[in-house]
This record gives sequence, C-alpha cells and structure tokens, in this order.
Amino acid sequence: MIPTHRADRPTMSQFVPNRFLFKFEFPVYRCAAPPKIDGNLTSWDARFRLPSLHEIDDQSGFATLLVTWDDGGLYVGCSVKGKRRPPHCDPKQFWKSDNLRVMTDMRDTRNIRRATRYCQQFFFLPAGGGRQGNEAIAGSARVHRAAEDAPVIEPGRIPVASKISESGYSLTAHFPTEVLHGFNPAENPRIGLFCIVEDRELGQQSLTVGDELNWWINPSTWPTAVLMER
Repeated sequence: MIPTHRADRPTMSQFVPNRFLFKFEFPVYRCAAPPKIDGNLTSWDARFRLPSLHEIDDQSGFATLLVTWDDGGLYVGCSVKGKRRPPHCDPKQFWKSDNLRVMTDMRDTRNIRRATRYCQQFFFLPAGGGRQGNEAIAGSARVHRAAEDAPVIEPGRIPVASKISESGYSLTAHFPTEVLHGFNPAENPRIGLFCIVEDRELGQQSLTVGDELNWWINPSTWPTAVLMER
C-alpha cells in the first residue's frame, strides 16, 4: 500500500492543537445553481466559505476553502495565495505534491478511529494532468488502515479545473453523487468532512488537525458538515 501522508517532512506543530479539544460542526449550504468547474471562484457565494478554524491555534492561513452541495453532489473550491514558485504536482505521488485533500464520511461516525466503507479520500492537484502536465487532476485513494474500503474512483470521474497565477492558484471541483459512497442528504444530512491544503513551499493548512494526529487514518478527527437547504 502506498503512503498517503508526508512522512518525509516535519509537521506544522509538535503539540496537540487546540482544535483537537473540540468537536466542530458547521453548515454547508445548498447552491441555487451548480457552480462552474472552471477554476474561478469569483462567482461562488461567500456563504460557501468554510470556517477559518486554524486561527484558533494562532496559525496564519494561506488558503481559502469553499464547499456547497445540491442533489448532484458536492462542490469544492480552493484558493492558495503567497507562493513564489509554480505548484509542484506529481499525480503518482500526490501526497508529496502541492494538493488539496478532502476526506468524507457519509455517515458522520465520529466515535470511530478506523474508516468504514462510507469514508473516502480524494485528492486534487492544480497541475500534473493533461498531455502537457499543466491541467488540474483529481483522484481518490483508499483510507489508510480502514476497517472497510469504499470503492476507489476511476480517473476522470471527478471534474476539476484550476487557474495558476504568479502567487498561487485557484481550483474548483465537483463530486458527482455516483462517486460519493452513501451520499443521501435527505436521510443523512450530517457528514464527516475534513480538508487539508498541503504545499511544499507554504506548509499545511488543515480544517482541524495535522499529521501529528493521523487525520488520514482517524475519522474521529474530522468535523461535521451539516447539509443545509438555505
């Protein structure tokens, strides 16, 4: 099994973050119309922005994350600023690349420490795809040490696009319902949702915890997103 975390570099902090002491819950609002998957976040509603929980630990952020949903699935947007070098992206070693990682649990089983079949790991790179390697690429990987494995999604089934600038990049993506194992907002509007942006130049920015608390293994470290109608 390939590793899916960066064991080759130090974490942002060697101490347990304050965020670990809380069980976070936040709303994710339904979109009136599906956002365009074109790498541009300017038209995304400000309500879709995820909370800046890293500020609880006095960490300065370099990324903005937005999430919304409709009956067609989930949509995620990411903007990274402050880079001085182009993104480094290798789909074969996505965990060592500049990337956005999203972990989902469609049953929000927050009291477990090993993933079930409803838990999935997705990765998004702003480059590394296409014939020239300059297009965004998305994929999925098994959750490390899972008690049960969710289906791995075949390449090309997650629409993604990016725009790269001199100081960073923006990225948008769509999780269609068929790639989200167990997605059913009517019966299960509460889902586990964890996001982390990893950058070889800027470091990590996570929604809750970092590598020191095994977020890539332990669903109990993922906060709860409540899929709200309005």
